[in-house]
Amino acid sequence: MPFLGQLWLPIVISTVLVFALSAASHMVLPWRRNEWGRITEFEALQKALQGLAPGLYAFPAAPDPKEQMKKDWMERWAQGPSGWITLARPGPVSMGKNLALSLLVFLLVAGFDAYLACHALPPAPRFVGVARMVGTIAFMSFAVAPAFHSIWYSRPWRAYVSDVIDALIFGLAMAVVFGALWPR
Repeated sequence: MPFLGQLWLPIVISTVLVFALSAASHMVLPWRRNEWGRITEFEALQKALQGLAPGLYAFPAAPDPKEQMKKDWMERWAQGPSGWITLARPGPVSMGKNLALSLLVFLLVAGFDAYLACHALPPAPRFVGVARMVGTIAFMSFAVAPAFHSIWYSRPWRAYVSDVIDALIFGLAMAVVFGALWPR
């Protein structure tokens, strides 16, 4: 992996920059403010879900997954409310762990960007060529996969648009860092 020896600095700097931009996107910038609705009558819901293990759940759900597409279950789904719930472990959110895992994902994206760009670009590429390649790969890395949550799990498309805006900002940031620091 000789590309790591040459590109470790833009990998690290773009990772830290995208991490900071991600934090700003979720805490400061306006497009994430109303992404989550609030269930204020939560006591009955918490009681109904008590004892379920952390994980992903669909409702209403047939006891046997083979039955789920049968008419009576499809009618129950159509009557609503219906949907998907993610249950977290009880206790406080582990911000340190989640932030560390986020940083790791950003590092992996930057590393894959460096790897692909290193093999796709000609020797001594210009800033524009590096920025175009790295920015496109980064944008795709951050923007494409979340679409499936809107397609299959009814996540509002507005939330996906927020992901795309973030992906554009992250891609541009990585493009500038790699373009400026690419070995010549």
